[in-house]
Amino acid sequence: MGKYQYSRLNKELKVVKKTTEIDLVSEVDKNSEEKIINWIQDRFPLHNIVAEESGTIENESEYTWIIDPLDGTTNYIHGFPLFSISIALMENNDPILGVIYVPYMDELYSAVKNNGAYLNGKLINVSDKKNLQDSLLVTGFPYDMDEDQYNNVEVFNKLLFKSRGIRRIGSAAYDLACIAAGRFDGFWEFKLKAWDVKAGVILIKEAEGKVLEVDFFGHYLIIAGSADITDKLYNNIKDIYNFEKS
Repeated sequence: MGKYQYSRLNKELKVVKKTTEIDLVSEVDKNSEEKIINWIQDRFPLHNIVAEESGTIENESEYTWIIDPLDGTTNYIHGFPLFSISIALMENNDPILGVIYVPYMDELYSAVKNNGAYLNGKLINVSDKKNLQDSLLVTGFPYDMDEDQYNNVEVFNKLLFKSRGIRRIGSAAYDLACIAAGRFDGFWEFKLKAWDVKAGVILIKEAEGKVLEVDFFGHYLIIAGSADITDKLYNNIKDIYNFEKS
Protein backbone atom coordinates (compact mmCIF):
# COMPACT_ATOMS: atom_id res chain seq x y z
CA MET A 1 0.00 0.00 0.00
CA GLY A 2 2.79 2.39 0.86
CA LYS A 3 4.52 1.65 -2.46
CA TYR A 4 1.31 2.37 -4.34
CA GLN A 5 0.79 5.70 -2.55
CA TYR A 6 4.40 6.75 -3.00
CA SER A 7 4.28 5.84 -6.70
CA ARG A 8 1.37 8.27 -7.21
CA LEU A 9 3.02 11.15 -5.33
CA ASN A 10 3.46 14.20 -7.58
CA LYS A 11 1.24 12.61 -10.24
CA GLU A 12 -2.01 14.11 -11.53
CA LEU A 13 -4.84 13.17 -9.17
CA LYS A 14 -8.61 13.41 -9.04
CA VAL A 15 -9.35 15.51 -5.96
CA VAL A 16 -12.74 16.21 -4.37
CA LYS A 17 -13.62 18.71 -1.61
CA LYS A 18 -15.56 17.15 1.28
CA THR A 19 -16.85 19.31 4.14
CA THR A 20 -14.88 22.52 3.47
CA GLU A 21 -12.53 24.08 0.92
CA ILE A 22 -9.54 22.55 2.76
CA ASP A 23 -11.03 19.11 3.55
CA LEU A 24 -9.90 17.05 0.57
CA VAL A 25 -9.97 13.46 -0.65
CA SER A 26 -8.13 11.97 -3.63
CA GLU A 27 -8.56 8.86 -5.72
CA VAL A 28 -5.52 7.43 -3.92
CA ASP A 29 -7.32 7.72 -0.55
CA LYS A 30 -10.29 5.82 -1.93
CA ASN A 31 -8.30 3.15 -3.76
CA SER A 32 -6.09 2.56 -0.73
CA GLU A 33 -9.07 2.25 1.58
CA GLU A 34 -10.74 -0.26 -0.72
CA LYS A 35 -7.61 -2.42 -0.76
CA ILE A 36 -7.28 -2.31 3.04
CA ILE A 37 -10.94 -3.19 3.57
CA ASN A 38 -10.68 -6.11 1.15
CA TRP A 39 -7.60 -7.40 2.98
CA ILE A 40 -9.39 -7.25 6.34
CA GLN A 41 -12.62 -8.80 5.08
CA ASP A 42 -10.73 -11.70 3.50
CA ARG A 43 -9.23 -12.55 6.90
CA PHE A 44 -11.83 -11.29 9.41
CA PRO A 45 -15.18 -11.32 7.58
CA LEU A 46 -17.26 -11.00 10.76
CA HIS A 47 -15.48 -7.92 12.16
CA ASN A 48 -16.87 -4.39 12.00
CA ILE A 49 -15.03 -1.73 9.99
CA VAL A 50 -15.03 2.05 10.37
CA ALA A 51 -13.24 3.75 7.48
CA GLU A 52 -12.79 7.45 6.79
CA GLU A 53 -14.09 7.45 3.22
CA SER A 54 -16.43 4.43 3.16
CA GLY A 55 -18.15 4.79 6.51
CA THR A 56 -19.17 1.87 8.73
CA ILE A 57 -19.59 -1.83 8.00
CA GLU A 58 -21.55 -3.14 10.99
CA ASN A 59 -21.51 -6.87 11.77
CA GLU A 60 -22.37 -6.60 15.49
CA SER A 61 -18.91 -7.86 16.39
CA GLU A 62 -16.97 -6.91 19.51
CA TYR A 63 -14.04 -6.22 17.15
CA THR A 64 -13.84 -3.11 14.96
CA TRP A 65 -11.12 -2.04 12.54
CA ILE A 66 -10.55 1.73 12.32
CA ILE A 67 -8.94 2.83 9.04
CA ASP A 68 -7.44 6.06 7.77
CA PRO A 69 -6.03 5.02 4.39
CA LEU A 70 -4.04 8.21 3.84
CA ASP A 71 -3.70 10.65 6.72
CA GLY A 72 -2.27 13.90 5.42
CA THR A 73 -4.16 14.16 2.14
CA THR A 74 -3.45 17.88 1.73
CA ASN A 75 0.28 17.19 2.09
CA TYR A 76 -0.02 14.37 -0.43
CA ILE A 77 -1.90 16.41 -3.01
CA HIS A 78 0.74 19.13 -2.82
CA GLY A 79 3.62 16.66 -3.17
CA PHE A 80 4.78 17.07 0.43
CA PRO A 81 5.79 13.50 1.34
CA LEU A 82 4.81 13.37 5.03
CA PHE A 83 1.61 11.31 5.09
CA SER A 84 0.71 8.03 6.74
CA ILE A 85 -1.52 4.96 6.76
CA SER A 86 -3.24 4.36 10.09
CA ILE A 87 -5.06 1.17 11.14
CA ALA A 88 -6.32 0.21 14.60
CA LEU A 89 -8.23 -2.77 15.95
CA MET A 90 -10.69 -2.13 18.77
CA GLU A 91 -12.12 -4.67 21.19
CA ASN A 92 -15.36 -2.93 22.08
CA ASN A 93 -14.09 0.58 22.96
CA ASP A 94 -10.52 -0.44 23.76
CA PRO A 95 -7.73 -0.26 21.15
CA ILE A 96 -5.77 -3.52 21.19
CA LEU A 97 -3.65 -3.12 18.05
CA GLY A 98 -2.31 -0.14 16.17
CA VAL A 99 -0.20 0.28 13.04
CA ILE A 100 0.99 3.52 11.43
CA TYR A 101 3.14 3.41 8.32
CA VAL A 102 4.98 6.40 6.83
CA PRO A 103 5.92 5.46 3.23
CA TYR A 104 8.37 8.30 2.56
CA MET A 105 10.62 7.23 5.45
CA ASP A 106 9.71 3.54 5.38
CA GLU A 107 8.79 3.76 9.07
CA LEU A 108 6.42 1.19 10.52
CA TYR A 109 5.08 1.95 14.00
CA SER A 110 3.24 -0.91 15.68
CA ALA A 111 1.75 -1.83 19.04
CA VAL A 112 -0.25 -4.67 20.52
CA LYS A 113 -1.89 -4.24 23.91
CA ASN A 114 0.45 -5.15 26.80
CA ASN A 115 3.36 -5.85 24.42
CA GLY A 116 5.06 -2.47 23.99
CA ALA A 117 5.38 -0.10 21.03
CA TYR A 118 7.86 -0.49 18.18
CA LEU A 119 9.38 1.42 15.28
CA ASN A 120 10.67 -0.93 12.58
CA GLY A 121 10.91 -3.66 15.18
CA LYS A 122 12.77 -1.63 17.84
CA LEU A 123 11.15 -0.79 21.16
CA ILE A 124 10.23 2.89 21.56
CA ASN A 125 9.18 5.10 24.47
CA VAL A 126 7.78 8.57 24.91
CA SER A 127 10.18 11.31 25.97
CA ASP A 128 11.03 11.96 29.61
CA LYS A 129 10.48 15.72 29.47
CA LYS A 130 8.74 17.22 32.48
CA ASN A 131 8.61 20.94 31.67
CA LEU A 132 6.93 22.70 28.78
CA GLN A 133 9.86 25.10 28.36
CA ASP A 134 12.08 22.09 27.50
CA SER A 135 9.53 20.55 25.13
CA LEU A 136 8.94 20.44 21.39
CA LEU A 137 5.20 20.27 20.78
CA VAL A 138 3.08 19.32 17.78
CA THR A 139 -0.53 20.09 16.87
CA GLY A 140 -2.95 20.72 14.02
CA PHE A 141 -6.02 22.79 13.22
CA PRO A 142 -9.61 21.76 12.42
CA TYR A 143 -11.00 22.00 8.90
CA ASP A 144 -13.65 24.49 10.05
CA MET A 145 -11.18 26.77 11.79
CA ASP A 146 -12.59 29.85 10.06
CA GLU A 147 -16.11 29.11 11.38
CA ASP A 148 -15.57 28.09 15.01
CA GLN A 149 -14.06 30.08 17.87
CA TYR A 150 -12.57 26.86 19.27
CA ASN A 151 -10.09 26.65 16.41
CA ASN A 152 -6.85 26.11 18.38
CA VAL A 153 -5.34 29.47 17.44
CA GLU A 154 -5.53 30.89 20.98
CA VAL A 155 -4.01 27.73 22.50
CA PHE A 156 -1.27 27.66 19.86
CA ASN A 157 -0.34 31.28 20.58
CA LYS A 158 -0.16 30.66 24.32
CA LEU A 159 1.88 27.46 24.15
CA LEU A 160 4.25 28.81 21.51
CA PHE A 161 5.74 31.09 24.15
CA LYS A 162 5.82 28.39 26.83
CA SER A 163 7.74 25.75 24.85
CA ARG A 164 10.81 25.29 22.66
CA GLY A 165 8.55 25.38 19.64
CA ILE A 166 5.48 23.93 17.97
CA ARG A 167 5.39 21.94 14.75
CA ARG A 168 2.41 21.51 12.42
CA ILE A 169 3.07 18.53 10.13
CA GLY A 170 -0.40 17.86 8.73
CA SER A 171 -0.87 14.19 9.67
CA ALA A 172 -2.25 13.60 13.16
CA ALA A 173 -1.47 9.88 12.96
CA TYR A 174 2.19 10.64 12.24
CA ASP A 175 2.22 13.27 15.01
CA LEU A 176 1.06 10.65 17.49
CA ALA A 177 3.58 8.11 16.21
CA CYS A 178 6.33 10.67 16.80
CA ILE A 179 5.06 11.21 20.35
CA ALA A 180 5.35 7.47 20.94
CA ALA A 181 8.92 7.53 19.59
CA GLY A 182 9.92 10.47 21.79
CA ARG A 183 10.56 12.82 18.87
CA PHE A 184 7.91 15.23 20.10
CA ASP A 185 7.14 15.74 23.76
CA GLY A 186 3.49 16.75 23.67
CA PHE A 187 0.52 16.79 21.29
CA TRP A 188 -2.97 18.22 21.35
CA GLU A 189 -5.64 18.71 18.72
CA PHE A 190 -9.35 19.45 18.54
CA LYS A 191 -12.12 17.74 16.52
CA LEU A 192 -10.21 14.72 15.29
CA LYS A 193 -12.00 11.49 14.39
CA ALA A 194 -11.43 7.90 15.50
CA TRP A 195 -9.53 7.04 12.30
CA ASP A 196 -7.09 9.88 12.98
CA VAL A 197 -6.12 8.79 16.48
CA LYS A 198 -6.94 5.24 17.60
CA ALA A 199 -3.75 3.62 16.27
CA GLY A 200 -1.74 6.45 17.82
CA VAL A 201 -3.52 6.08 21.16
CA ILE A 202 -2.38 2.49 21.69
CA LEU A 203 1.11 3.32 20.40
CA ILE A 204 1.53 6.04 23.00
CA LYS A 205 0.05 4.02 25.85
CA GLU A 206 2.30 1.07 25.00
CA ALA A 207 5.26 3.50 24.81
CA GLU A 208 4.57 4.39 28.47
CA GLY A 209 2.90 7.69 27.63
CA LYS A 210 -0.37 9.27 28.65
CA VAL A 211 -3.41 10.07 26.53
CA LEU A 212 -6.37 12.24 27.55
CA GLU A 213 -9.49 12.08 25.39
CA VAL A 214 -11.77 14.93 26.46
CA ASP A 215 -15.34 15.92 25.61
CA PHE A 216 -14.69 19.57 24.76
CA PHE A 217 -18.03 21.40 24.52
CA GLY A 218 -19.43 18.51 22.51
CA HIS A 219 -16.26 18.13 20.45
CA TYR A 220 -13.37 15.69 20.78
CA LEU A 221 -10.04 16.89 22.18
CA ILE A 222 -6.98 14.65 22.46
CA ILE A 223 -3.87 15.48 24.49
CA ALA A 224 -0.86 13.14 24.63
CA GLY A 225 2.78 12.84 25.62
CA SER A 226 4.65 12.02 28.79
CA ALA A 227 2.45 12.12 31.89
CA ASP A 228 3.90 15.46 33.04
CA ILE A 229 3.62 17.20 29.69
CA THR A 230 0.12 15.84 29.02
CA ASP A 231 -1.12 17.18 32.34
CA LYS A 232 0.52 20.58 31.77
CA LEU A 233 -0.99 20.84 28.30
CA TYR A 234 -4.40 19.99 29.72
CA ASN A 235 -4.11 22.63 32.44
CA ASN A 236 -3.09 25.33 29.96
CA ILE A 237 -5.94 24.50 27.57
CA LYS A 238 -8.43 24.32 30.46
CA ASP A 239 -7.35 27.74 31.69
CA ILE A 240 -8.17 29.23 28.28
CA TYR A 241 -11.52 27.54 27.68
CA ASN A 242 -12.70 26.76 31.23
CA PHE A 243 -13.77 23.14 30.87
CA GLU A 244 -13.15 19.93 32.82
CA LYS A 245 -12.35 16.37 31.80
CA SER A 246 -15.44 14.23 31.38
